[in-house]
Amino acid sequence: MDGTGERDVDPEVRRAYAYLGAVTERPTAELWDLVDAVGPVEARDRIRAGRVDDALVRQSEARRARVDGAALMDIAADTGARLLVPGDPGWPGEALEPLDRPRRRRRGGRAGVDIALRPLGLWWRGPADPGGSLGRSVAVVGTRAPTAYGRAVTADLGAGVSGEGFTVVSGGAFGIDAAAHRAVLGAGGCTIAVLAGGVDRLYPRGNDGLLRAVAESGAVISAQAPGTGVTRYRFLDRNRLIAALTRATVVVEAAARSGALSTAAWAAALDRPVGAVPGPVTSVASVGCHLLVRDRGAVLVARTADVVELAGDMGETAPPPTGEPTSWDGLDDVTRRVLEAMPTAGGAAPAEIAASAGIAPSTTRAVLGRLLSTGAVIRGPEGWRRSGDAGLQMTIPVV
Repeated sequence: MDGTGERDVDPEVRRAYAYLGAVTERPTAELWDLVDAVGPVEARDRIRAGRVDDALVRQSEARRARVDGAALMDIAADTGARLLVPGDPGWPGEALEPLDRPRRRRRGGRAGVDIALRPLGLWWRGPADPGGSLGRSVAVVGTRAPTAYGRAVTADLGAGVSGEGFTVVSGGAFGIDAAAHRAVLGAGGCTIAVLAGGVDRLYPRGNDGLLRAVAESGAVISAQAPGTGVTRYRFLDRNRLIAALTRATVVVEAAARSGALSTAAWAAALDRPVGAVPGPVTSVASVGCHLLVRDRGAVLVARTADVVELAGDMGETAPPPTGEPTSWDGLDDVTRRVLEAMPTAGGAAPAEIAASAGIAPSTTRAVLGRLLSTGAVIRGPEGWRRSGDAGLQMTIPVV
């Protein structure tokens, strides 16, 4: 094996998969039925010769003589990409299998549009190992026009879940997608961008530098062949692929009509958990997230631990937040009560402090002596008071 896993699949079979993945606009039930029945090489030859049923003739007629699987692989190689196919180590067959449900139901497309099934291959541009990176992954998606709040939350979640060993998958778009990718890159983690077009045509062009950085450390992937541009349907198919390849989908910000809600809907349809980040009720960018929680069974997530619980292994949680250490950490109850009873300015007599804390005067004097030695309190002309440091870092528990 050469490190990419490509020697585990016969080169002719790989070229056949390259052809089959491009000869129809979408991987249809008729196409997969043929591949399952006769294998990818024979399926390619029959389609090219037009020796298939009427439905598959219609689906492939415009491209069957134009597509060249070997040429597609050469184009991909020129950009450092390869074609991952069934049979390769790391092929995410189990994750993609639920996309075949429409085939089992034999549900036809509407208005001449064929329902997309699992892809016949994934064009993979980047060093990330498919099995390792996709085996523990979470999708982070959202609006292309985020607020400062949305960008900040995305940065925190992206870096946080990356630190917990998750690959962060998104769509490479402006806004929340880009913020998620950047956060993971900054944290030194692994992130994958799933594109609606070919991996040789990084889109959107405004994110070219970001997507190149993703491809250099993680991966940029697509079910679309090299040279393919983007269309509305390809974006929708991209969304279902993001949902299928990840353990859970988290929506950070989304309007009432948003592509991110499409990804969430696919995740729910594939029985994958969906999380949504709450936002200000006055923000249109949070309407979609609130609808997901209220009407579609999404789990409210607000921190890394929530996402880990959503997407991790059974019973897995992230370490709880500990906050910044203070001079109050580790103090016993009596010492805390004495400190809380002391003023931060002026001063008080030991008897006054004892009465306020409800602690015996002798015990109070002993505690004051210990605190004085640590610098937590000061004894001045007006009496005893907390030092500036102790006063600034104090947090009074809510009871």
